[in-house]
Amino acid sequence: QVQLVESGGGLVQAGGSLTLSCSAAEDRFAAQIKGWYRRAPGNQRELVATITTGGSTNYLDSVKGRFTISRDNTLNTVYLQMNDLKSEDTAVYYCNGAHGMYELWGQGTQVTVAS
Repeated sequence: QVQLVESGGGLVQAGGSLTLSCSAAEDRFAAQIKGWYRRAPGNQRELVATITTGGSTNYLDSVKGRFTISRDNTLNTVYLQMNDLKSEDTAVYYCNGAHGMYELWGQGTQVTVAS
């Protein structure tokens, strides 16, 4: 079973930075990693950023200019660099991908921004 593994969450002060990473456990190239979503308490899950294998990106309006999604195709790892974090960025961040026709989700990593 292909699993996505996230890392890099934590507690940071407002204005600080964090970098999340996502890769496939065990068989590194078994998954096509597509991007990041997040879910804040009481809210629905929302798309934060996506990236194609060719490097085309898409961002949630509220994170444009602050977050950067990138990928290392040699490692099949996708990163989310988050700068100038705000309290409203506090959420569980989930990596999203696919293995064939199956959609994959990571277990989530908590990002907490203290104001």
